[in-house]
Amino acid sequence: MGSLHCDVAASPSFSSTGSSIASSSVGGDNVAGRDGSVRIYACFAHGSNNSLECYEPGANTWRRVGALPGIPEGHILKGFAVVALGESVYVIGGRLCKRERGTAAGAFHDTDVSVRADVLRYDVRRGEWQHCAPLLLPRFDFACAPCRGRICVAGGQCSLAGARGTAAAEVYDEEKGQWLALPDMSTLRYKCVGVTWQGSFHVVGGFAESTLTASGSGSGAALLTTPGATVLQSSALERSSAEVFHCSRGVWEILPGMWQLDVPPNQIVAVANRLFSSGDCLNCWKGHVEVYDGELNIWSIWDHSAVPDLSLLASLPSSAQRLYLTMAAVGTQLYFLAGYQVPSGEDSFKTVSLVHSFDTSAAPGLVPAWSSFQPTMEPDDVEDGSKELFSQCCSVQLSS
Repeated sequence: MGSLHCDVAASPSFSSTGSSIASSSVGGDNVAGRDGSVRIYACFAHGSNNSLECYEPGANTWRRVGALPGIPEGHILKGFAVVALGESVYVIGGRLCKRERGTAAGAFHDTDVSVRADVLRYDVRRGEWQHCAPLLLPRFDFACAPCRGRICVAGGQCSLAGARGTAAAEVYDEEKGQWLALPDMSTLRYKCVGVTWQGSFHVVGGFAESTLTASGSGSGAALLTTPGATVLQSSALERSSAEVFHCSRGVWEILPGMWQLDVPPNQIVAVANRLFSSGDCLNCWKGHVEVYDGELNIWSIWDHSAVPDLSLLASLPSSAQRLYLTMAAVGTQLYFLAGYQVPSGEDSFKTVSLVHSFDTSAAPGLVPAWSSFQPTMEPDDVEDGSKELFSQCCSVQLSS
């Protein structure tokens, strides 16, 4: 594997689930991070460049780690996954686009180029990028999560021609440095969300289709198709379901109605044996945090999480517009990395990055559940102009 030197970090070790399990806090006792032992990574675009960035809750600092290697000049990567495993952050798959400036100020025009199977690994201890074994199947907009010390991926789109997902799944064995095929899901999915919960890899929601065998009788597409031919069916039943891969048994199980919405989720994270979500792919913040009850198979609003607009937690002008929002679980805290476009001089704007945290363990009425921080940035990292989020984030636990 080739390597490229980049930003050198302190000696870390990642949680195998992609999120920290320790607990202390920035100004409290519930977040692993007072000594800088936790870091949150996500990928952004500044103009025509993808960049990996890092937020440290303990120090309340935000910095750019560096550009993603291997992306041609004038191109950006979309629809990829960012996950933490061992002492590394992985950037997996995605859709390569050529980016050109539009006619309006700050606007860009993106043209699809290819679907990538490339896998990049950022070694946090050494501050190096490495190229790893590629995916067995190029894909973008897929579900991905660490599970039992490996990285599982499933679904996504494998072609730029047409909006159709795949049922294919695979797993990365870091020790062997290779991808291994998993059994296919029962549904074709893309824009689905991956999360590990109760020891199993969950692929939730997305644009989904199930495969039926035409009978040549009845109604609809099956009536117009030769008996025995394959028919794809897409309905709210498929789009609101989840598929669960039980790693210990190597089999998939479908869970009807786990997501309950006809719109794909934005992000789901696990905290203390619970699943949390804040919105869907059309609205990443719905005004509250929701928690999943596995026994009842329903989502409900978590106590004292309601905030109509997260910008209300900070002193921002009323004209501020949210550009992005991504969530990471650290201990009992949910960290929301948010970016807002605010006026900067006459006819110009700048991006302000803020971090909002919600304590899922806060006693209602006794301890404020929400906090908000404006991170400190190095002078070279101060954000002028637009900034786009192109991945969800992952949290990293550093060793002492």
